[in-house]
Amino acid sequence: MELSIKLTKRVRKRRLSSGVVVRQERYVLNFRDPRSGQRRQLFFERKKEAEAKQRSLLLQAAEKRYVNERTVATVSEAIEAWIADRTGKVKAPTLKAYKVVVKVIRGPLLEGTAQQRAEYTAMGKKPKGARFIRMLGDVKLNELTTGDIRVWHRTVVEQCGAYTANRAKSHLKSILALAEEDSGVRAPSMPTGLSRARGKAKKVILSPLEAGKLIEAARNDPEHGVYYAVPFLAGIRRIQERDGSLTEMTKTEAGTRDIPMGSVLREMLLAWRVRCPRLNGELHRVFPGPGRLEAWPKARTGGGGPLLYQNFRRRYWEPAFKHLELPYVTPHSARHSFISTMQAQGVEVGLVAKLAGHANAVVTLGHYTQAVRGGQAAVEALERAYAAA
Repeated sequence: MELSIKLTKRVRKRRLSSGVVVRQERYVLNFRDPRSGQRRQLFFERKKEAEAKQRSLLLQAAEKRYVNERTVATVSEAIEAWIADRTGKVKAPTLKAYKVVVKVIRGPLLEGTAQQRAEYTAMGKKPKGARFIRMLGDVKLNELTTGDIRVWHRTVVEQCGAYTANRAKSHLKSILALAEEDSGVRAPSMPTGLSRARGKAKKVILSPLEAGKLIEAARNDPEHGVYYAVPFLAGIRRIQERDGSLTEMTKTEAGTRDIPMGSVLREMLLAWRVRCPRLNGELHRVFPGPGRLEAWPKARTGGGGPLLYQNFRRRYWEPAFKHLELPYVTPHSARHSFISTMQAQGVEVGLVAKLAGHANAVVTLGHYTQAVRGGQAAVEALERAYAAA
């Protein structure tokens, strides 16, 4: 992309209302817009500023990333484009959460407590004496700097907490990346050394021995076993919304995947198919509500419909741990066990990420993998490697 820019000095004389004549100097950059071919002029009061802009434009042209500053989007407009791009690719609750978080990017942000901000959002009425903090929404993408992001992040930490600030920063990074792809405006680097949220305690997960005990019990529990074994055998969680409604979309694009079925899970599901509660006499859901047990020949009535999440935990999940005297873990922690155990068994992390439904292995390593073997086992493995060498 070729760009020729002339820098000229323009001197004009102006007569003030008082009759005094003043001399006005301005520096002008003259060039043709490489994209539209239209003639453009940029005016500066100081030669140093004009020369700096000239160097910047020439560098943009050399790197084939020239943009017309008149048409550059703001951060707010980039947010709208990102939300539109995400629509239809993620579940509705996930998209709703995105829209909540990006508010602290766009701004303005009510200065005050979380309760005051919640009331302002719900009621739409400004609290008496309210002050609003300008955020990044009105900033043009080509003017956004790493320093701007650092100041913005610090403000969000002070007003909303480190967790919200870091979550919003993650979304901002995706927003700017999409804008760079679509418009060619180079995104600034994300600042380093930002404050982090307090470290969360690692989730309690079952060891392979404990999980094996649970699965063995499930194989001998034809009425309930498949409900609490599947999260450990397939690494999946809810397959419906909490209100029981079905969804055709996973939480993220990467969540739509094929999961291989082992022989144990296959055996359990085939046996379950025979006993699974029907809806109006027909198979309807793999994990339905149980209905009511009644005397033969009815056997079971009212089953086959949705099983609500709280009922699942109370009737199937929690009793299993209590009966087997195992450490209680949540269904999501069963997913941690699934992922961590596969890694401990030497399964390549890229494959683990694919089976877990993660977009990349960084998520798997950073958020889900935990040690499921003790330090002694690690030292023994180290010594075996040394001995072999």
